[in-house]
Amino acid sequence: MTAAPGKAPKKEKEKKQTPEERLQALRYNHMMYGPTAGEMRPAAKKVNYGTAYLNHPKFQSLLAAFKKGTAFSFEVTDKGRAYPIATGESHLSFDGKVVFYSRHLNKYEDHLLMDRSVAVHCQGIEAFVHLVFAVLRSFPDLEGPALSYFQNQFYLGGDTLDAGIAESGPNLLLGSFRHGQAAEKARK
Repeated sequence: MTAAPGKAPKKEKEKKQTPEERLQALRYNHMMYGPTAGEMRPAAKKVNYGTAYLNHPKFQSLLAAFKKGTAFSFEVTDKGRAYPIATGESHLSFDGKVVFYSRHLNKYEDHLLMDRSVAVHCQGIEAFVHLVFAVLRSFPDLEGPALSYFQNQFYLGGDTLDAGIAESGPNLLLGSFRHGQAAEKARK
């Protein structure tokens, strides 16, 4: 006997799983059974683009100036950088680049167009994305194409926004809107 007199013999310990063995077992379980309920990733939170701008007084003033054809500007900050948003006679610009512009249709309406090349260039800036959707939501009478945003890219229908630039040019007609330049007179 090798044990000292008066001491109990040692129990044999169970072998513990090493981290490598654990990872291998998890990979096998995922492959065979999929993730468990505790391992499921939470659903992606839906971002409501444009709502931050819609009720803001500066954005309201910007849209009123755009509809009237006057000048107005303000700055937004995104990730530590300031971007000027301005309107001139018939355009809305972001960081000095014209994004939206209007063309005269008749006495009461204008066409609203968007420059797709600028939108594709700035689609990674969150403030720009909010501006685009706020402008589209603020014109309820637009009957233009459905624009969406997913994984830092704009989509027009099922295609990316830059897909149609080569065939039809950078101008995208969004629809027509009533402007505030001509005052309507009531008929007698």
